[in-house]
Parts: sequence; structure tokens; C-alpha cells
Amino acid sequence: MKKEARVIKLISEKRIKKRVKELAEEISRDYKGKNPVLIGVLKGSFVFFADLIRNLKIPVTCDFISIASYGKETKTSGKIKLEKDLRESLSGKDVLIIEDIVDTGLSLSYLLKYLTKKRPKSLAICALLDKPARRKLKIKIDYIGFKVPNKFVVGYGIDYNEKFRSLPYIGYVKD
Repeated sequence: MKKEARVIKLISEKRIKKRVKELAEEISRDYKGKNPVLIGVLKGSFVFFADLIRNLKIPVTCDFISIASYGKETKTSGKIKLEKDLRESLSGKDVLIIEDIVDTGLSLSYLLKYLTKKRPKSLAICALLDKPARRKLKIKIDYIGFKVPNKFVVGYGIDYNEKFRSLPYIGYVKD
């Protein structure tokens, strides 16, 4: 029988709340006078997405997309598939992707190519977490919450096999 994984805390709830508020201030300033479409990448970004939009001082339109590359593993399969598409038209609009974590860059690269075909006016990325040690593709992240070490992180909406999403902090799984 496999022993239960435990989670070691990396980023406290208090630090997350403070940084989300700072990101919202930056985004509100940069998009002042615009009405961007925020696209939450499901499922991992939903907690971050909700907290971020509650702190924004600008009008936004919200939509969600779901792509998959992990399944029930801790390493990406490298094969990305679209699971849920957008409802909003992006043509001529300012678009901001809200992502939980950028690690290899494979999923985000796929998403950027897919969304670019929808002809947005602008396309930017806001990621709660950046894990540069695992990067395989160069990705420009416009807004970064925290850089994290090369560990399998969970909490604050991010899961491992559908567990640990409800943790109010970011931690990493230790067997």
C-alpha cells in the first residue's frame, strides 16, 4: 500500500493574498480604459482567477478554457488536448490568460498558438507560479506571482490527482 503524500508549505496564504492584490493593481493600471477578456485555464487557476478579479479595478469579461497534459501523473505527458473551449469571441479584443503555473511551457505554447488564431488585439499571460527550472520552451510571462523550485506544487486550486486543491497556501508534495 502506497503511503499517503504529505504537503510541505512553500507560500503562505497571507503572502498569496498580498501578491494577488499587487498583481490586480498592475493589471488594472496596464489595462486602464480597456475591457479585457480574462481567460482562466481550468481547473488549476480557478481560485487564483476568482481572487484576482475581485481585486481588479477595471471592467473585464471572463471566460474559461480547459486543456490537459498531466492526467493522474506528476509529470506532463507532453501531449496536450483541448477539453473545454471558449464561449467568447476574441477577435480584436485584449486578452489576458490567467494560468496557475508555467513549468515546461508546452501547455501554454499550445494555448498561445490556439488563441492567436482567434485574432485578439493583444494577448498576455498572468501566472500565479513560474517554475523556470522545468522550462522546455521560451515563454514570456507578463505578470508573475511567485517563482517556485522544481517541486510538484499543490494548493490554492492546484491539485495532485484531484487532491489538495482546497489548501489555502501553496505547498509541494513529499512522499
